[in-house]
Amino acid sequence: MAINYRSFGFQVLVGMAVGLALGLLARSMGSGPDGDLNWLATALKTTGSIFVSLLKAVVPPLVFAAIVASIANLRALDNAARLAGQTLLWFAITALIAVVIGLAIGLIIQPGSGLHGQALATAKPDSVGGWLDFLKGLIPGNSFALSASTKITDTGATTSLSFNILQLLVVSIAIGLATLKVGEKAEPFLAFVRSLLAVVRAILGWIIRLTPIGSAALIGSAVATYGWSALAQLGSFAGAVYLGLALVLLVVYPLLLITNGLSPLPFFAKAWPAIQLGFVSRSSVGTLPVTETVTERIGVERGYAAFAIPLASTTKMDGCASIYPALAAIFVAGFYGIPLHAADYALIAFVSVVGSAATAGLTGAVVMLTLTLSTLGLPLEGAGLLLAIDPILDMGRTAVNVAGQVLVATIVAKREGILDEATYQGKADPAVA
Repeated sequence: MAINYRSFGFQVLVGMAVGLALGLLARSMGSGPDGDLNWLATALKTTGSIFVSLLKAVVPPLVFAAIVASIANLRALDNAARLAGQTLLWFAITALIAVVIGLAIGLIIQPGSGLHGQALATAKPDSVGGWLDFLKGLIPGNSFALSASTKITDTGATTSLSFNILQLLVVSIAIGLATLKVGEKAEPFLAFVRSLLAVVRAILGWIIRLTPIGSAALIGSAVATYGWSALAQLGSFAGAVYLGLALVLLVVYPLLLITNGLSPLPFFAKAWPAIQLGFVSRSSVGTLPVTETVTERIGVERGYAAFAIPLASTTKMDGCASIYPALAAIFVAGFYGIPLHAADYALIAFVSVVGSAATAGLTGAVVMLTLTLSTLGLPLEGAGLLLAIDPILDMGRTAVNVAGQVLVATIVAKREGILDEATYQGKADPAVA
């Protein structure tokens, strides 16, 4: 089988290999003349920082538009209140189960521990955010969820503005609900929001195309700073993530189907095309047409599938928003030698369930990872280490995301009496356009 050298996945793999080589070279060059980073390590660090900054720049409009548009889609259903409530409830139930599994695996395996006593001791942050600070931070100080921070140095004071993502989530939910209340008068605004979402996704697509360069810089900077021995621990992290994904996909989901009176075999047989495409494409949104088609073929009523699957493609992320951030937070905390307590684990679970819409169904889980780390007060530099193997992890995460999206629609349809069980069992097959 010939290798497609122009494929995005191949380019990312090449970027990772180049980054590893450059990082090892930079580390072998030693420190600069003043004891700081040498020119190559500085270049890698700067390039990686620029890439992460570009990703962070599109987070606010992406979160706002995705959440408002998803809530506004409720208006298209006749029985919107009950079906939407059940759908969101099962989103939360499955997300909570997934994040608990992620936390349990992280606490047992401790994938990031044992490294903070080496080169990372000087990078340990001064403090970790607490539960009360998080609750206070949920209340927006202004309509734009902007916060200001002032840094005082010997040369003067500088003030910078930034978006508080959690406050932006609250503002977006409130605005989305307000559009439902206003009704037809909100249509011009919703048209703008949907256009904004399309534009932001296009911009994010351009940034994602820079991933090979960003990955090379991030892994190169990590190797140059920490050394290869520290990065070897990423192998245990990847194994922990895939273990959690396997438990959710092959144990939790079948048990939920059986609990609701459904056999798992017909579900996986019919959902497999969407799960497989999600694994390859690494995009829930890109898989959306196939996901909706297989959901109808399972026997879910078409009108409900047309609402539930598009909503799920932006808000239902058991892999990206539940298992992964839980394990990533534990990894980064262990990597930097920062202890986490019961309140922190509860915080991870809460953010994972509430903030899953921030992933917006796109490739990667950088948004959710950044949200979780920043909420806990953990160093965002830890995300740079995990980005190096993110494409490998994202394939499994997206497959679980897509499976969970079909699962929730199927369970809700069964409980609400709009699932054709003859079709589910394979005794009939609806005509699907």
